Amino acid sequence: MSREKRDVLDLIRKLPNNVTTIDIMEELYFKQQVDKALQDVAEGRVISHAELKKKIEKWRKSAGR
Repeated sequence: MSREKRDVLDLIRKLPNNVTTIDIMEELYFKQQVDKALQDVAEGRVISHAELKKKIEKWRKSAGR
């Protein structure tokens, strides 16, 4: 069994017994996003807080705010 499959099964086992399919999918999506973000950090795909603030300001101006 792959590590990913074991991780998913462990995640599901930790959820309450009355969990819905939608709840499971939401948890899996959240896990996927966290894993992707951690991979980005490990591979240096990050920007500084100052850079982020500049991007947000530029976006807000382009949106007319």
